Amino acid sequence: MARGHTGEFFRRRDAWRKHPMLTNQLRQATPGLGIALVAFGIYLAGEQVYNRIYAPSSHHSHSSSSSH
Repeated sequence: MARGHTGEFFRRRDAWRKHPMLTNQLRQATPGLGIALVAFGIYLAGEQVYNRIYAPSSHHSHSSSSSH
């Protein structure tokens, strides 16, 4: 048995994995997913910054159970 013959067998057997329809299918099925994930990440980071700047600090907040 020649060693090259075995390599050729596995090369042909795995050739379907490199087919363009399979490698680009996820990207074509979800064209805006990457942009949406980046935008959502920026939104989450901005919300955290906003909450740190504008959220009332704990010693300024009033509890609803205390009355005059």
